[in-house]
Amino acid sequence: MDRIGTLLQGLGFMSLTGGQAVMLLISLLLLWLAIVKKFEPLLLMPIGFGGLLANIPDAGLAFSALDMALYKAQPDVIAAIAANIGSLPDVAAIKLQMPDLTLPALHSIEEIAAGYGYTDGIQYIFYKVAIASGVAPLMIFMGVGAMTDFGPLLANPRTLMLGAAAQFGIFTTVLGALALNYLGVMNFSLAQAASIGIIGGADGPTAIYLTSILAPELLGAIAVAAYSYMALVPLIQPPIMRLLTTEEERKIVMTQLRPVNKREKILFPIILLLLVALILPDAAPLLGMFCFGNLMRECGVVDRLSDTVQNALINIVTIILGLSVGAKLMADKFLQPQTLGILLLGVIAFGVGTASGVLMAKLMNRFSKNKINPLIGSAGVSAVPMAARVSNKLGLEANHQNFLLMHAMGPNVAGVIGSAIAAGVMIKYILAL
Repeated sequence: MDRIGTLLQGLGFMSLTGGQAVMLLISLLLLWLAIVKKFEPLLLMPIGFGGLLANIPDAGLAFSALDMALYKAQPDVIAAIAANIGSLPDVAAIKLQMPDLTLPALHSIEEIAAGYGYTDGIQYIFYKVAIASGVAPLMIFMGVGAMTDFGPLLANPRTLMLGAAAQFGIFTTVLGALALNYLGVMNFSLAQAASIGIIGGADGPTAIYLTSILAPELLGAIAVAAYSYMALVPLIQPPIMRLLTTEEERKIVMTQLRPVNKREKILFPIILLLLVALILPDAAPLLGMFCFGNLMRECGVVDRLSDTVQNALINIVTIILGLSVGAKLMADKFLQPQTLGILLLGVIAFGVGTASGVLMAKLMNRFSKNKINPLIGSAGVSAVPMAARVSNKLGLEANHQNFLLMHAMGPNVAGVIGSAIAAGVMIKYILAL
């Protein structure tokens, strides 16, 4: 009977907590959205599956060796760790003291956990290698650069202003998060507010990169919000675009874009990187990888490398990135009041960014003979190419001969550049505080 009791206690569902059960359901919801509704499936599918793995009781796939040792709470292990850091032999007391430990002290207790046979889970390893180091978001940015055509932006440089205006959603949301903190509704630090604000850039890799540096504890919620809202762009943007434009404005037909020669396309990523990075070095990692990927695409002498970056490399990194983000969907990290605040502020960020781009286009039309269809201003949020397709769809609804897709790709690409620069600004000034 004792053996049967031991066997039953070892079954996973016997250790399942209410929080883990909720997170398993949320992870299944993400899988349903990705597979059935096709909402950003390339990332929501691995993130959702990663959430399932992270919340399997006793598996410890998202735990470090030290986390697993504290979770198992064997008396001799807890006593050894407590003696090393001068704490009471209690898991809660050890966890309370851990944030104040020096790096050598932390390494010391990690070695104690490893000495008792505990090992890092595979998702924790993925997270440490891919996200904590910043490698995965940068590699994805390289792939995005290799798939990006700067032609529409170069053919109509004015659209750079629309991409810049759409970043207003980022900084408005930062202020909104700080306002909630001031009013006592939510408790967000400046670093956390900046990480939430970047959702408004509609750029998943940038959101993950910035959050991993400034507020890694919010990574799961911010990544899920960013990619979910990117998938919902066709639902979020059209009502705002219709509200802020008249029927006549939506019918504006833009002149055909001029041809862009190869020399322009080769020089642009080099000049862009030098101009921005020399002024704002903190934007160099993201923008540098983006420009490097684009140069591989345009230079015409490394087609094999360009093809690898656009396909095999970005696919491999996306799998690892998704599972790594899924590791942060553990109940104790995700099921917090802050998560609701993040989801609310995220959709506000998208709305403000969309409205800012449209209003900037309307403002520019007051001072220009060559009118811009305000619908393309909404593409300034960098959900490439989905936001541009939404602009094109609404343009065709107003005028069946009004094809705006290539015009909208200008602000769409500008939005990618703008979100990377915004991330660099926040890293520079927030880390300096």
